[in-house]
Amino acid sequence: MKALVTGGAGFIGSNIVKLLVDKGHKVVVLDNLSSGYRCNLEPFPNVVFFKGDVRDKNKVSRVVKGVDVIFHLAASVGNVRSIEHPIDDSQVNVLGTLNILEAARNNRVSKIVFSSSAGIFGELKILPIKEDHPAEPDSPYGASKLAAEKLCLVYAKLYSMECVCLRYFNVYGINQRYDAYGNVIPIFAHRMLNKEPLIIFGDGEQTRDFVNVQDVAKANYQAAMAKGVWGAFNIASGKRITINRLVELMSKASGMKPRVKHGASRKADVRHSLADIAKAHKGFGYRPEINLEEGLVKYFNWAREII
Repeated sequence: MKALVTGGAGFIGSNIVKLLVDKGHKVVVLDNLSSGYRCNLEPFPNVVFFKGDVRDKNKVSRVVKGVDVIFHLAASVGNVRSIEHPIDDSQVNVLGTLNILEAARNNRVSKIVFSSSAGIFGELKILPIKEDHPAEPDSPYGASKLAAEKLCLVYAKLYSMECVCLRYFNVYGINQRYDAYGNVIPIFAHRMLNKEPLIIFGDGEQTRDFVNVQDVAKANYQAAMAKGVWGAFNIASGKRITINRLVELMSKASGMKPRVKHGASRKADVRHSLADIAKAHKGFGYRPEINLEEGLVKYFNWAREII
């Protein structure tokens, strides 16, 4: 199998690349390196790398030729970033996805695995959340991911391709570097390793469903290999913890005791998050295996060499 991974030099993308290489597949990566790192691909000398943007229709058309499956991860990520830069967010996430879909259709690519987000749901009304929960995003990011999902599913209905949309909850793990707009775990780790106080927005009793990137990579692979499977699926751990409890676990995993400060709650932050992952298990056998305590130890071991 020959696979294209857009955003393959990034956090999740590079972990998917590693899994594909380990499985013996040929891999092509398209990444503009705006948030990805070329060094993430250095362990894989046989991976073909193209520097380019999914908004570049001609570049996308060239790299799609001859591939069997596309893992589409290239995106502008984050609620806060999208609030500050809504046009860029939509151009990358919506028009970029449309370029991928058109190139896939023109080149008869039979399978696309699209990285979506739990941000499409907005504030959750029922927990645990199933895939049919109302989608009422609270940010341009959530709206653009929802629009991209709808495009993928429309193409699956109209053309000869299977599109699987994976709705990630809070992904963390190796190759996730600090980003001020990013996930709470690398932000906290960065501040802890630099002996800076942790900033908790609100009272810290908000809950999140954290899932390790190795489980996410496996979900992508399983979805790609499952014949006759398309649609939207939650990808998470199926468990939740408070941010206050997260600080305790990170302290234990790192052997450090951080100082903590509290700030005002942020716009577009949901209060609680917990996924029902039964559909993904039934659809392609997804079952998360790495618990948070174990995953945090591995993350700090990696982060100490990077941060």
